[in-house]
Amino acid sequence: MANLQDSGNAANIANFENLITYCSNLGATYNPSRDALKFPQLQTLLSEAQTVMAEIMALIAVYDIALENRKKLFSNVRPLTNQVFNTLSISGVDDAVLEGAKSFKRKIHGKRASEKPEPIMVDGVATVPKTNSSSQTSFNYLIEHFGALVAVVANHPEYNPNEEELKVANLTQFINQLKQANTSVINSHVALDLARGKRQQVLYGEKTGLVDIAMDVKTYIKIAFGINSLEYNKIKGISFKRFV
Repeated sequence: MANLQDSGNAANIANFENLITYCSNLGATYNPSRDALKFPQLQTLLSEAQTVMAEIMALIAVYDIALENRKKLFSNVRPLTNQVFNTLSISGVDDAVLEGAKSFKRKIHGKRASEKPEPIMVDGVATVPKTNSSSQTSFNYLIEHFGALVAVVANHPEYNPNEEELKVANLTQFINQLKQANTSVINSHVALDLARGKRQQVLYGEKTGLVDIAMDVKTYIKIAFGINSLEYNKIKGISFKRFV
């Protein structure tokens, strides 16, 4: 899930390392009065940026795995729903029970209970009457509706399949797996988001962030050695971009 912004942040860090290498090669002639621009502080800032970037790359891997696991697990919900409903339909339960189960099956598949309403004229304008969303198919809704379907069959002893995957105990275990997979995605996303917030501060904090410090270093070298100096010409092309 790494994106172009992640690549751009990595480029800023690599360019910062390049910049401070030039500073170190200047020796004692590189002597800014501001502590934040001194070589040890630049090294510390580089280390912080590299550490948070490595943390983010690791968290991206964890998040991607969680996403893939959830995707695979939830791909079984709709086929399993059909199996459960069809098994219930031949179990001998009352039609009213079957109709209630059908409503949850419909929601899981994201289908309307009735046709979409026709537009009506309101002040001379064709307007479709507002209805509740027909596709409550987010992961939380899928868990909720599948859980409700399982609750229906669990309350009717007529539903007693021989197939292991259709037994209520195993369906309940599957629901718990769905919840765990969804929670893993949420937790890993939060951890990644927090790490990216930390990176934002390290790289782009006002006056203290890597980019602002880098630009001040370049300005100092321009002042100390001159705009036409070899020293400044060596570093003036090192690019830093701000990502927000």
